[in-house]
Amino acid sequence: MAYIKAHHPEAAAPRRFLFLQGPISPFFAEVAEGLRALGHDAWRINLCLGDRLFWEGPGAVDYRGRFQDWPGFLAGFLDRHRITDLVLLGEQRPYHKPAIALAHSRGIAVTATDFGYLRPDWVVLERDGLGADSRFPRDPAAIRTLAAQSPEPDLREHHRDSFATQARWDVLFHLASLLPLPFPHYRSFLLHPPIPAYLGTALRLLLRKRETRAAARSLAELGTLGVPLFLFAMQMETDYSIRAYSRFPDMDSAIAETVASFARHAPPEARLLVKVHPLDPGLKAWARRVRRIAAAAGVADRVHYLGGALPMEVVIEACRGTVTVNSTVGVKSIAMGRSTLPLGQAVYNVPGLAWQGGLDRFWREAEPPEPGLAADFIRAIAACLHVRGCYYTRPGLDVAVAGTVRRLHLRLLNRPMPEAATTSPVPASA
Repeated sequence: MAYIKAHHPEAAAPRRFLFLQGPISPFFAEVAEGLRALGHDAWRINLCLGDRLFWEGPGAVDYRGRFQDWPGFLAGFLDRHRITDLVLLGEQRPYHKPAIALAHSRGIAVTATDFGYLRPDWVVLERDGLGADSRFPRDPAAIRTLAAQSPEPDLREHHRDSFATQARWDVLFHLASLLPLPFPHYRSFLLHPPIPAYLGTALRLLLRKRETRAAARSLAELGTLGVPLFLFAMQMETDYSIRAYSRFPDMDSAIAETVASFARHAPPEARLLVKVHPLDPGLKAWARRVRRIAAAAGVADRVHYLGGALPMEVVIEACRGTVTVNSTVGVKSIAMGRSTLPLGQAVYNVPGLAWQGGLDRFWREAEPPEPGLAADFIRAIAACLHVRGCYYTRPGLDVAVAGTVRRLHLRLLNRPMPEAATTSPVPASA
């Protein structure tokens, strides 16, 4: 704390933070604890029993009312406690959208967090929102300016997150939140009921090794043909990057549009790989759906479904270009020098990074990203939008908490944090 105050005295004024729903993890509770240690106040409003399970410490208030009464309750809370900062995950969630509107009308700063645009061990923190709501510039000159102010990022993996812990906490949160009491009116942000989704995910996990081996064989066989390969990277339909930041109601629509364009405009020898998201809950039989879509477009023998969890780097390396809606796979594709086309409102949809000429021209004309701009983009988002760490296992969780506390305390949202990309942040208690 002495280091922070000595180097940034302007950040010393105490602030009053309100946390809403966050990662299904102790992350928010521990960030709040770190902020209190620096002299700030912190509250949390629990919307469901799952929220309550992951908040330890003072400042928690339960909201048990109806959804239509939520804005009135929250407005009173913001005014009564003189909140200066609102922190949440999922700016498009039902309770969060009116909360952000109320915050903006009062001059309250809004911070949104989620898994990083960079993977695997990065956490993103942005002012107001992610995706289409991101404040990060889409202008190449502005990106280069930010990069010039930012340290070179260390992109090596430092922290391995725990999928087992993530799955266990996710199940605990959502099953607890199904209980009618003590939050009888809670409106979930989920697209699918949790129990069928968990059963589907469990089945996919049982089949993952077999599907991954099959995908690896298919990719190896295609690699021997010497023909252009293109990738369509699927996303989770539950993701708000699909539900809010794209024009597609589901992944079927995005796949069908891409396959139809591929059939009409790609070189006749080219092949399209459709890769499922590794955490897709399996509620749709994607292999069968992809085959049906390809057959309807007359390219059944040129479209290949990849299941399992084949490393994305391996697939991108084999391909000439990547199409996605707005997946973070696009960031990886750009970093690897592949032509990239986002069909949604992605943060990397920038001239010189992503193809701007439309889907039909992509297959024959798309150029790779400008290497210098790609490097500057990675450098700028690492320093301005991220902290190192993860949500579900230590020491990565400790590092993410410390970095988040520092960004919030120093008001360094969407601005370079000098140590962010090269060293672990100084703990809040230092």
